[in-house]
Amino acid sequence: MIQVSNLSKVFPDGTQALRDVSVSIPDGDFVAVIGLSGAGKSTFLRCLNRLVDPSGGAIEVDGTDVARLRGRSLQRYRRTVGFIFQQFNLVTRLSVLDNVLSGRLGYHPTWRGMLALYTDRDYELARAAIREVGLAGKEDTRVDQLSGGQQQRVAIARAMTQEPELILADEPMASLDPRLSDVILGLLRDYNQKRGVTVLVNIHVLELAKRYAKRVIAFNKGHIVFDGPVAELDGDLETTIYAGSLEAL
Repeated sequence: MIQVSNLSKVFPDGTQALRDVSVSIPDGDFVAVIGLSGAGKSTFLRCLNRLVDPSGGAIEVDGTDVARLRGRSLQRYRRTVGFIFQQFNLVTRLSVLDNVLSGRLGYHPTWRGMLALYTDRDYELARAAIREVGLAGKEDTRVDQLSGGQQQRVAIARAMTQEPELILADEPMASLDPRLSDVILGLLRDYNQKRGVTVLVNIHVLELAKRYAKRVIAFNKGHIVFDGPVAELDGDLETTIYAGSLEAL
């Protein structure tokens, strides 16, 4: 269970990205996070895995306030959260297998990671994840030789190899050909359904959110302006969310 209470984030330039955000997300949910660019979606996800430090409020995951974690405790938490970036965030000169294995770094001392001293189980998990995303046979291929869609699948496999309890995906289709969106979201939905892992996805295209998610959280100017089943999103509410106006809410 994720319980976010009165979460706020103000950046050093004075921009308030999140304003008094409170939401509960049960284990196993597949949630689409929607809203205009700058509405607070990415900041919300980055606060959940502490890539961004909140300015106020609490983020409880299974009863632990992760907003207060520091040092080794924060490292242990982060290894349970797979984060999928819009721009893939891969080491392109390395192979598919090497990139996917990096999902295991949080489970080893720094010196083992620097020497790439992975265990047999690490290799087993990585190869299984590569097969699961449809890249079997490309383990030794350099990432810079892959298409954008294949690179994003490598990033998903890396997150899977962490054995995460939570996956956060920040507009994972934004850098891809639109026809590949169904491939990426299908992989995330299948993983959610098979493993029961909670998945939150920032989705720019509303129709994709409706197709893949059962629940939607909509942001507008740092506030949550809708949180509920996809079926409850009517035309008037959609217009308000994407027009950037809070007046009708």
